Amino acid sequence: MLKVFVYGTLKPGECNYPRYCQGKIIDSQPAYTLACLYSLPFGYPAMTPGNQRVEGFLLTFPNQAYLASLDELEGCTAGQPRDSLSYYRQMVRIYNLEGDYLTEAWAYFMTPEQVKLFGGRFEPSGCWRFLKE
Repeated sequence: MLKVFVYGTLKPGECNYPRYCQGKIIDSQPAYTLACLYSLPFGYPAMTPGNQRVEGFLLTFPNQAYLASLDELEGCTAGQPRDSLSYYRQMVRIYNLEGDYLTEAWAYFMTPEQVKLFGGRFEPSGCWRFLKE
């Protein structure tokens, strides 16, 4: 099985969920990890290493094959960024909303330098939602 923590456009109800996740996952659970969350001016968020609660969903796919399409969406090649707009992928500890450890899962990050370059705005709530301007 493949476990992925999503906090932006791949969450249920967001724009990339239908194409990449709907009908493909075998479980979805509200969850959080520890990092820092930023809203980018492009209409999606970025996460950087940190110690703040970032809320999202733990998605479980039936197998590792789904990682290729997620990496393509996020601009990763073998988990590494392809260019300056790309994310990198790493394993993180995942907790349920009550704070109990669940598992480790893949999550997508940007470097703090990238977030600063793009004018990322820190999200103190730890929860990203797409807001139409």
